[in-house]
Amino acid sequence: MQDNRDKNLTCDNSGYRGDGGRFCEMREQPATAAGRLNVDAGANGGATVKGWLRSDVLVRARVEAWGDSDSAASLLGAQIHVDAAGGQVRATGPATSGKAGWSVSYEIFVPQSTDLTLKTHNGGVSVSDVRGRLEFAATNGGVNLKRVGGDISGGTTNGGLNVELPGNSRDIGRVEIQTTNGGVNLSVPASFSAHLKTDTVNGQLQSDFPMPLPQASSSSRRQKTLEMDLGSGGPVIHVSTTNGGVRVKRL
Repeated sequence: MQDNRDKNLTCDNSGYRGDGGRFCEMREQPATAAGRLNVDAGANGGATVKGWLRSDVLVRARVEAWGDSDSAASLLGAQIHVDAAGGQVRATGPATSGKAGWSVSYEIFVPQSTDLTLKTHNGGVSVSDVRGRLEFAATNGGVNLKRVGGDISGGTTNGGLNVELPGNSRDIGRVEIQTTNGGVNLSVPASFSAHLKTDTVNGQLQSDFPMPLPQASSSSRRQKTLEMDLGSGGPVIHVSTTNGGVRVKRL
């Protein structure tokens, strides 16, 4: 696992494309590590969590607001509050209508041994170099997991899954992740040992590892399922999609 220190979230890379007024500022606040962190990005916003070799937590929040004018957006932005206490990270702000709205996206640095629960609605989920129990739920956004360990479960509705497993299979527990509309890319070290299961309905199955012929699922004749042992077998890794292909890549 890597010691992440680079701060990449900025107002310049927000991707905002609105025509009206805009407000954006970065806010940082330290937090005490409690061994578990629950992040709710709200209606609009993504969540990125990075492991580092420090014992504290740093929460970086990109707070954005938009409205009919810059002054209206700034007024709205001043009413958005980010709370990062007690192992909970969330933002609160006023109700909006018309052209007005707001969002908060996060870049959070945590000790590498941390349990995480992440929730986004219109935004992606990204986790790297963290070992623990990871649970996530996204609606409109992709999911990127890199060098993560422990038990992993979750899914997204509209977005792809990109997963890179750690170098040692002993660091991984049970993995159960899925998407409905999006492809799956699973990167696995060449010496990794696990029991792999992947399936898709509308897409192809590809693997850099020798694989048996895909089997039709008993629950649906259209569903294609690939199940095999990598190395000497081990923890169950199940990745699936409905509308998209699955690619298993050897690192």
